[in-house]
Amino acid sequence: MTHHARGLVLAALLGTAAYPVLAETPDDQLVVGFSMTNVLTLDPAAITGREPVQILANVYDNLIDLDAVNRSQVNPDLAESWEVSEDKRSITFHLRKGATFASGNPVTADDVVWSLVRVMNLNLAQASSLKSYGFSAENAEEAFVASDPQTVVVNLPKPMDPKLVIQRMGIVGQASVLDSKLVKENEKDGDWGAAWLNTNSAGSGMFTFESWKPNDRIILTRNDEFWGEPSAMKRIIMRHIPESQNQRLMLEKGDLDIGFALAGPDLKALSATEGVTVLSQPGTGFYYLAASMKDERLANPKVREALRYLIDYQGVNDAIMPFYGHLHQRPIQSGLPGELPDPGYTLDVAKAKALLAEAGYPDGFSLTLRALSEAPFMSAATALQETLAQGGIKAEIISGSGEQIYGAMRERNFELLIGRGGGGQMPHPDSNLRTLVYNPDNSDEAKLTNFQGWRTSFFDPAINAQIDAAVVETDPAKQALLYEDIQKSLEAAVPSIQPFSEVLDSVAYRSDLQGFVLNPSWGTDLGVITKAR
Repeated sequence: MTHHARGLVLAALLGTAAYPVLAETPDDQLVVGFSMTNVLTLDPAAITGREPVQILANVYDNLIDLDAVNRSQVNPDLAESWEVSEDKRSITFHLRKGATFASGNPVTADDVVWSLVRVMNLNLAQASSLKSYGFSAENAEEAFVASDPQTVVVNLPKPMDPKLVIQRMGIVGQASVLDSKLVKENEKDGDWGAAWLNTNSAGSGMFTFESWKPNDRIILTRNDEFWGEPSAMKRIIMRHIPESQNQRLMLEKGDLDIGFALAGPDLKALSATEGVTVLSQPGTGFYYLAASMKDERLANPKVREALRYLIDYQGVNDAIMPFYGHLHQRPIQSGLPGELPDPGYTLDVAKAKALLAEAGYPDGFSLTLRALSEAPFMSAATALQETLAQGGIKAEIISGSGEQIYGAMRERNFELLIGRGGGGQMPHPDSNLRTLVYNPDNSDEAKLTNFQGWRTSFFDPAINAQIDAAVVETDPAKQALLYEDIQKSLEAAVPSIQPFSEVLDSVAYRSDLQGFVLNPSWGTDLGVITKAR
């Protein structure tokens, strides 16, 4: 393809009307389609949800890398090795030599420490999990120490299984390593560079930000200072294409390389399309019904129990969830230690009505049900609206963008919500439970927005203590039993979040892509992809 022709293709991909739309993307540019409704910031410390992770995973490096295939395996990234102290109260990471940021500044232990201290001081979404392990803004400088330019020591504030902290050092956002010198140059009024990082990057990954137009496109440019093998792609164009059918048509024509937000019917059709590959594999987290316990009706455990029996689990999973998820009702993912079989909840309208009558609502009541205005959320919301009505609960559906739906949840200003999440980025039950259930401080002022337990106002100190005890236990068999006990306690407590499906990650991509591996921890490495043409 000539340079002029490639320019025409790029112009078409960016939506320039003066050029015709040409099939086949450029050999050295990757064009990705997905929904950006939940991309509200590009500051690693503030992100929530999988879409920002997918972007930032290609811009920032972490100390370690969670393997995309064998999820129990931890690989080197900026740290080439590490060891745990004999008393299991500290972890020492040894940085690789020669790593640089996109600015050309060297990656040092001071950058790693500053990045972690920054997360704790800003106290935004990504601080929540580290705070639950005992890290805080007050102890951050003692917990994260640069013992020399190439060595980082993480001192654990309280006893716990150190492998969980090692795994945390691979989570995009909370453990992304920032170019501290560059960010400090762009600080305003002591904001730790937060305003600047909303739209700029300071990473050492394969790519840097070129531009971001919200709900339109993000363009990443190859980082020529990257310390590892450079990407074959000069540019990654991430387009906001929330309409599944549009993604399907563009994949069929060759105008799109990867489609991350496709509906089940379109994925099924693409499975039979020449030149397109459809991949579906277990992901992380759950699709769930969340109830806000700030609402006095939903704070009643009898009402929440009634909700359990107003979900048509089998019907929803059979009709709506193919390519999205499969039936699952427990808050621990399949295959993890301590997983219990599903409790076997089914749609039982008579039982739900009896529970509502016991709660003092024999005639039911009206409320709102929020859902993203995209598949499969709206379809699941419509199905749930119907079964809730059978029990006497009239639900008005409110649909919208990520800010309208999850923003309301983060502000604890909702009633019912169909959501997706629940941790699982780390291959450990603690990741699920700490996201879905754990809530150490139920005050509004705590703003533990990354804890869905806090978002829904579910607060159970006894279950918090069980989760904390399990994370300290280092004997795998004993730890698994503790997680079984936690699930039994949750069943009796009737938590505010009821999973109905375990996430499947499904993606369609052009078959000439090589090296594409879908990462269940959301941060798929796009820089390793090449095109065989």
